[in-house]
Formats: sequence, C-alpha cells, structure tokens
Amino acid sequence: MSDITRTLTPVYSNKESASRVSGKTEIKIAYIGGGSREWAIKLMTDLALSEHLKGTLELYDIDHNAARHNQILAESVFKHEQALTQFDVAVASSLESALRDADFVIISIEPGPINYRHADLEIPARYGVLQTVGDTTGPGGVMRAMRCATLFEQFGRTIEKVCPQAWVINYTNPMAVCTASLFRGYPDLKAFGCCHEVFGTQEMLAKRVAEWFDVEIPSRTEIKLDISGVNHFTWAASARWQGNDLFPLLDQITSNEELFASKANDALKQAEAKKWFSGHYLIAFDLFRRFGALGAAGDRHLVEFVPWYLSGMAELYRWGVVATPYSWRLERTTGPRKALAEIANQPLASTGEEGVLQMEAILGLRSLTTNINLPNRGQLPGAPKGIVVETYAEFTRNSVRPLLAAQLPAGARLLIDRAVQEQSILSEAMAARSLDLAFQAMLASPLVTIPTDKAYAMFMEMVDETKAMLGEWE
Repeated sequence: MSDITRTLTPVYSNKESASRVSGKTEIKIAYIGGGSREWAIKLMTDLALSEHLKGTLELYDIDHNAARHNQILAESVFKHEQALTQFDVAVASSLESALRDADFVIISIEPGPINYRHADLEIPARYGVLQTVGDTTGPGGVMRAMRCATLFEQFGRTIEKVCPQAWVINYTNPMAVCTASLFRGYPDLKAFGCCHEVFGTQEMLAKRVAEWFDVEIPSRTEIKLDISGVNHFTWAASARWQGNDLFPLLDQITSNEELFASKANDALKQAEAKKWFSGHYLIAFDLFRRFGALGAAGDRHLVEFVPWYLSGMAELYRWGVVATPYSWRLERTTGPRKALAEIANQPLASTGEEGVLQMEAILGLRSLTTNINLPNRGQLPGAPKGIVVETYAEFTRNSVRPLLAAQLPAGARLLIDRAVQEQSILSEAMAARSLDLAFQAMLASPLVTIPTDKAYAMFMEMVDETKAMLGEWE
C-alpha cells in the first residue's frame, strides 16, 4: 500500500469542539439508531474501556422506548467496576437535538420493521433465489437499499445543517450505497463506512500463523493485509506477519484437496446449534487457489457475490456455510432485551470493534490504519471515481486518508468490477427513486438466475410487501 496524496485531501475541522478535561478528551457522540440491541451496547462497552475519552452520548431512535432501554443499560456499563471513564447518556427527542454540537455521529439502523426482512429473504427463496445474508447484494440488498434511500439522504442533509464538522461513521448495510447516499448532495461530509468482516480474515490467518511458525496466536492486528474491493466482497492482494509472506504457505494448504473435503456435517451441526456466523473460510481459500488473491470477508458474505456455491442448500453446506434464516432474525429482534444484570455481572471486555479507536485516532490520541469504505479517489485502481470502495486508510488528527491498494489479479478484478457496476446502478436507482433501475440492479446480481419475467414478479411482490417505505419510488 502507498499513500494517495494526489486524490484525497484530508479535511480539517474549522472548530476544535472536543476539549481536554481531567486528562481525557471530552466529546459528544450522536447515535442514530440508538435503540440498537447490539451495536449501541458494543459502542458503550468500548467507550467505557477508553483511557482517553469522556463526554456525552445522545441516543436517537424512532423507537423511543428502545433508546430509553439502552440509556438504562448504560448506567450499568459506565458504573461497572472495570469502566475507565464516564459518559452521560441521554435520549434525544429529535434527530436535530441529537446532532446538535456532535463531534461524532454513529449511524446503525434497521431500515424499517424487522418483518420487512420477510420480503428480503422469504419471497426470493420461494422463487428459488437462495441468499445467505441478504443485506448487501441480490434481492435482499436491493430492497434494503431502496428503504434506506430517503433515510440516508435525510441524515446527510440534517448533519450538513446541524453539525457539518462532525465525523460520521456508518455501520448500516448495504454499506457502500448507504455511505454513498450520505454524500449525495453533501460531498463535504466527513463520513466513512466501517465493517468488521476483514477482522475475521485476520483472526483466521493469525491462527494459521500459530501453526505455521509454532508461536502463540498473535493479535489479528499483526496480520498485515493489502485490502481492496467493495464491502463484503473484499480481497487481499497480500498477507504478511512480521515480514513473512503468508501467500506461499496458503499455496501449500490450498493445494491439498483434503482441505476442501465436504463440511456438510459441520454445517448441519452449526444450523442445529443456530451458529449462523461460524465458517471454515473454504470459499475464501477456493477463491485464493482459483484467482491468486484471498477472499477477505466471511464466506457467508463472499458467497453472495460468487454464487457458484449457491446452487442449492446441499452445495452450500458442502462448503460449511449456513444461511441465516428470517425466523432467527425475527426471534432475535422481538425477544427479550438484555437485562441490567447481564452487564453488571459479567466482565467488561473489548468488543473487538474499532469505532472508538477511530475516534481516538481522529482526535490525535493514537495512530490507526484500518479498512474503511470511502468514495474512490484513486485508492482502488481501475474502479470509477466516486463509487464507494473498501481499502485501508490511515487515521491521523482530523484526517482519514485512503491508502493505494495493490493491483489484484485480472480474474479478481473482473469479479470486483461486476460488483462495482451493480452498486453503481443501485446508487443511481436510489438517487432517482427509480423502480426500473432498482430492478436492473437486482437482475445484474449473479444471485438472480431465474427467467426475467419471474424475476420481475418477485421484485414487484417484494416492493408491494414493503411499499409503506417506498412512497417516492416509481
């Protein structure tokens, strides 16, 4: 990787709103989607373990009761005996109120009621389109993007009006087109998308390093990758540990056919145990042996961009991958929320997410290089300018600068180019609220192999089931 200095000029804030208080930097964070069952708790946990930050966290959610519940949980988090700092957590009555004087804005939302995921997942399944996740590409990704279009343009507009100097971290999927929507009409926003999928690849390689070099499992951050692609379809052009090139070692293990023996029994056990996120990285390894670059996301995401492995459930299971069912998502979202005792009686441990580290680096309190999603300004060679891509970036004081990714082998570039073009059409559809363009984006997905008339019937059925959020689309 090398610095891109000709294409991205770091943006410097006109105001230094964050201030030093009692040895810590005091900040305000606005959380859009602050009623989240998972991400809000993760953020509060990592904030509580920060040695550098204190301040205010303001939760905004259209489900006011959910935000209030997280406010109550926050008391246990920040009063935990292992907490290193204190944040005052409040519930905002409006988006504008949450954003006022914010230094950082977190966006982590579910676009619409959880039962809309029925349209994303169950309707395509009935038409013979199998999706393992359904939140980024294919029918499910397109429908989520359509529901996000108005929301993210509203977020961008309001941030530009209320706190234009704030840094915005988006966690919502589909990551790339949602992040692009923030910039639509507001190109000066200091925003980026953040995803943890690459971390899993680093952790997998760290375990391999322990075997190959007879050492303790190193921290995933010791695994140095050269990442490029689009979110959930990222590739590593190289992998190193302490200067050691790991690709020759990957060549050795992937040349052994035993590595690719069927994992169907494992997948069945995972499904029975509801371990939807477990995997064996066999698809990442297969991409490596076929294309010379390592798939650098979980197999459950990679597989939706290269559905040779999705001809049916049996083939999917052979690769050790299970689809996350709608029933589980519904159960997880409508079941009991985390109780105070669950936090108070458990150790307070880092979640492994990097949002707090990113804030600290932007405030000049640490150095950080990690993978994020930004509009392409040259960091992904060959990709259109402006399209949101995922590469490494360097975080320094009030600056996030993408790093130039290495050129991937031709076959991998071809696959990424296809995903980029699909994303480009979908972004156009979101801007124009065009059903025709959205359908084109859906057809462009390699997941959709059914006849076009059936695909259109599927699309319109999905639109009809979620039409309450698609009033502007025509």
